[in-house]
Amino acid sequence: MFFAALLALGLVVGAAAHTSLTGFVFAASAIGFWLLAFAAREGLTRLRRH
Repeated sequence: MFFAALLALGLVVGAAAHTSLTGFVFAASAIGFWLLAFAAREGLTRLRRH
């Protein structure tokens, strides 16, 4: 499992190294927005349960 995670990380870092800065910033901001939306949804769900 650890080897698979390292392999996936290597693929992502390698792909990021070959893209333009604009594309990289756009993709990073899209992923960040998705993570924030997911965390907000999970936090609201947790508050409603208690």
